[in-house]
This record gives sequence, C-alpha cells and structure tokens, in this order.
Amino acid sequence: MLTLMVRILFLGEITGRPGIAALKNGLAELRTEYSIDYTIANGEGMTNGFGIGKAHSLQLSKLGVDTVTGAEKLFYKLDMVDFIPKAGFILRPANYPPQCPGRGFRHVTIGDGRFVIINLQGNSNFPRQNIQNAFFAIDGILKKISESGSNEIPIVIFHAETTAEKKTMKFYLDGRVAAVIGTHSKVITADEDVTGKGTAYITDIGRVGSFLSAGGFDPETEIQKLKSQLPVRSRECWNDGVIEGVAVTIDESTGRAEDITRIVKHVTIKEPAGNQG
Repeated sequence: MLTLMVRILFLGEITGRPGIAALKNGLAELRTEYSIDYTIANGEGMTNGFGIGKAHSLQLSKLGVDTVTGAEKLFYKLDMVDFIPKAGFILRPANYPPQCPGRGFRHVTIGDGRFVIINLQGNSNFPRQNIQNAFFAIDGILKKISESGSNEIPIVIFHAETTAEKKTMKFYLDGRVAAVIGTHSKVITADEDVTGKGTAYITDIGRVGSFLSAGGFDPETEIQKLKSQLPVRSRECWNDGVIEGVAVTIDESTGRAEDITRIVKHVTIKEPAGNQG
C-alpha cells in the first residue's frame, strides 16, 4: 500500500514589520528546505505587533502562508471586522460566540488528503473575554466531522496562556487529532513530540521577527514599562531576525503524525532608514 505523507509548517506569531521582513527573506527557502506542502501562521501581531489589518493579511498570502490564525488580538484593527467574513484563509477561534464574524475552522486539501484546520483559544487568564470552554467546543467540532463521514484529518491550533491548559488539551485530544500546536507566548518551547497514538504536539511555536528582543519588541522599552507601570507604547525590535515554528509530517492514509521538527531559522532583517519605531 502506497504511503502518502504531507509536511505542514506551523509558524509562530508574526510580530510587526520585523516579522514581515523575516518572512520575505526566509520563508521561501524554509519551505524548500523542509519540503513543505502547506503553511499555517499566527498573524494576530503582524500590524505593529498588535492586531492584523486587511492589507497585511493579504500580504501573507503572497508570501506563502496558506492559513492565518489569530485570537484575542485578531480584531484590534477595525477593518478586520468587515474583512474576515470574506477571507476564508483567516481563522478566528472556533469557541468565540456565533455572532462574532468569521469562522473558526476550514476544510482544505493538502496533497491528496482532506484536512480540517481548527483554531481554538484557551480559557485561562483571558479575563476580558467570555468564550465557550475550549474542550466542549472541540468535542462538538470533532463530532460533526465524524458524523459527516468525510474522513478528514483534524489539526488543532491552540492559542492559550498557560502551559497547563495546553498540556491538558494534548492529553485530551491524544489520538483524536493529528496535531495540537500551541501559540501565544511568542517563546518557542523544547517539548515537541509525537505521542504513541500519533498526535504531534508542542506547547508554543514562538514568533517570527526579532530573536534578540522581548517578545519581538525593543527590550529597553519593555523594561521601562514594567518598572514604571505606565502605558508606554511598545516599539518594534530589529535585532537578529528569526523564523520559529515546527514542521509536522502526517500520514494521509492513517491521519497520524509521524514526525515533528522544531525550527529556529535566523535570517537577515534590516530596519528601514529613518524608522522611528
């Protein structure tokens, strides 16, 4: 029996213009190096580090990103509210209220296989949001997929604050989905693995932008914010470009993950002349 494998690249949060520059200078090479069939990225920090605008989301498609995910910062730019219903490639969390524009999962073909990409947001430490429990939400989605008889392979992006909640989701979905990929902290973790039941997992896939930074931002500004407790605006950082994420290999015939590779690729980024941050 012929075994068909696909490789999916999951990219960390794209942080501001340095993140865009890193993608321009490194994503095409990265896709070739790892024989990538499909790319998923967290884009909610693409526009100045806070939110994502319509123009930037369209730019991601041109750069080679196939699906864009976001969570609590997704609607910081008002034009996204009107644009997201028309943009099937952008996913808000599936456990947001039904009245929220956009969708939380999409059906895609990768290689010869059918996949469902599902975006969820955790419930811990997001005090300003009242959303459905992520565990109940994923149960409902997976039930619908099973009842449809489509044999689609589910992939979950889990945007959550705490490591404990992400780890718990890993065990909850073990063997039920091909991958549980964590986002939000913008710091890549070293706990990537494939379970015995064929689910690839990592707690956080980090960021795309500046490596020598505080979450993609200028360290001195972030230090002053924490010392003064004043609402100082964060500034983009252009030190040492990096693309972080994972490449996951999935067997189309079984729906099981076979491999997960952590990626930290340093690339050249250059601050624009006359940039004021």
